[in-house]
Amino acid sequence: MPKGQPNAVPDDGLTTRQRRNRPLLAVHTGPGKGKSTAAFGLALRAWNQGWPIGVFQFVKSAKWRVGEERALRVLGDSGEGGAVTWHKMGEGWSWVQRDIESSEEAAREGWEQVKRDLAAGTYRLYVLDEFTYPMHWGWVDTGEVVSVLRERPGTQHVVITGRNAPEELVGAADLVTEMTKVKHPMDAGQKGQRGIEW
Repeated sequence: MPKGQPNAVPDDGLTTRQRRNRPLLAVHTGPGKGKSTAAFGLALRAWNQGWPIGVFQFVKSAKWRVGEERALRVLGDSGEGGAVTWHKMGEGWSWVQRDIESSEEAAREGWEQVKRDLAAGTYRLYVLDEFTYPMHWGWVDTGEVVSVLRERPGTQHVVITGRNAPEELVGAADLVTEMTKVKHPMDAGQKGQRGIEW
């Protein structure tokens, strides 16, 4: 795309401005690191535009302190950009499921809250962090998710992160990025560290 110009202009009856302002569904998936980090980077851009942002974390425990959360909360409270609301739905890491039933219930309620907020137009950007997992595990119906997101009113943008994004979701998305792992310190036995993983 030289100079930011699209390679082709679709015959969709929209003006350039209408097409430019169309709400997007983005999916960050794949086995590589950086899916959530990229979504939070997008949230920084949205904050700068003054957009209200809703972050919904579906797997990480409410006890887990994420660096992006603190930064976005501080920015949201600064009064300079958009407001940021942070919802933690998970009971723990996806890799170490402690209480499956409770986690499933929390994920379903989280999705119900997202649906309510979409219907009300509460946010301009929704970050559904690690939301692919509840769909992959069958806790939330992918067909319903796709249908709700297709029918969302207004100009609400949604970014969904996590591995194993269902094909139906990938097919419905406007932007899909797959993070691939080439090399990772954990391969050499190094655990996560401050400032890098959290």
